[in-house]
Amino acid sequence: MARRRKRKSRRRQEGRRILENVPQFSIECGEDKPVTAARKFIHAEGILPPALLLVKRNEHTTDRYFWAEKGLFGAQYVEENHFLFPSLKSPDDDDMEPVTVASRSR
Repeated sequence: MARRRKRKSRRRQEGRRILENVPQFSIECGEDKPVTAARKFIHAEGILPPALLLVKRNEHTTDRYFWAEKGLFGAQYVEENHFLFPSLKSPDDDDMEPVTVASRSR
C-alpha cells in the first residue's frame, strides 16, 4: 500500500521560517534537566530576547526553546503561534513600506 504524506501546516512552516532569523545558542544540559540548563545559561550569559536555545540532552536528542520577553517557551509552540509574540516579525514585514494614498485635486 502507498504511504500517505504527512500534511505540513502552513502556519508552522511560516513560524519556522521566522525563527531562522533569531539568534541561536547551542548548549549541553549536563546533569540538569534541559529547561533548567536553558534558564541557567540565559541567566549566566545575560541573553536578551528573542533567542533560540538548542539544548543537547544526549547524542540523539536536542530540545529547542524560545526565549521571549514573556518567558521561555517550547520552539514548536512558538512556530505554531508565532503571531502571539511581538518580538517575532516576518522577514517580509521589514521590506514592506507604509502605503500612502495620494489625493487627487480637481
